[in-house]
Amino acid sequence: MIPILQCKDLNKFYGKFQALNQLSLTVAPGRIVGLLGPNGSGKTTLLKLANGLLTPNSGEILIDGKAPSIETKSIVSYLPERTYLSNWMKVTDAIAYFQDFYADFRPDVAMQMIQNLGIDPKKTLGTMSKGTREKVQLILVMSRAARLYLLDEPIGGVDPAARDYILNTILNNYAPNSTILISTHLISDIEQILDDVIFIQNGRAVLQSSVEEIRENQGMSVDALFREVFRC
Repeated sequence: MIPILQCKDLNKFYGKFQALNQLSLTVAPGRIVGLLGPNGSGKTTLLKLANGLLTPNSGEILIDGKAPSIETKSIVSYLPERTYLSNWMKVTDAIAYFQDFYADFRPDVAMQMIQNLGIDPKKTLGTMSKGTREKVQLILVMSRAARLYLLDEPIGGVDPAARDYILNTILNNYAPNSTILISTHLISDIEQILDDVIFIQNGRAVLQSSVEEIRENQGMSVDALFREVFRC
């Protein structure tokens, strides 16, 4: 089986700062994977590389066996850490934008989730709270029938009461053979939905394991192991 995401000795520099340092990892299809690490560990850089927004200085990154390209972008749905939709857009404008841009976008799915949240589709994004805008963007991303979802801090900007809804949105709107890679520091909130975890520190993968193996072999939760590994 071809990995949906594979990195081999991946290096990325910003000037003299090395964001990724000989990073090697493999992500299998059909899994929900937590990309976990402290701030500045390289999580966002990896997601941008996988989405083709950055290019590595050396090493290799493959999406479904191919280097990032227009072809791989057609199977990757990316949620950046910061909102990129324009404030003048109504929700209906954003849905139309995604429908024009992505062949696999499902506008009926997006509209149903918007309505379930009680969001007025005629309302402009600029008049919404930060949390509501982030919910809209997550809905748009999860309304694609993608093979790989890259979610950068999807619950970081919303209140705790909304996190369960967001996690349910993630769980209920992807195909069983798709993969979700979630970057977050709110481990206890998402541990319940994870199949696997990757701990990343200083641009290197320091642990890759299934959640089940961690609980069986370490006798602790992912959150507890994270705190032990990173002393936080």
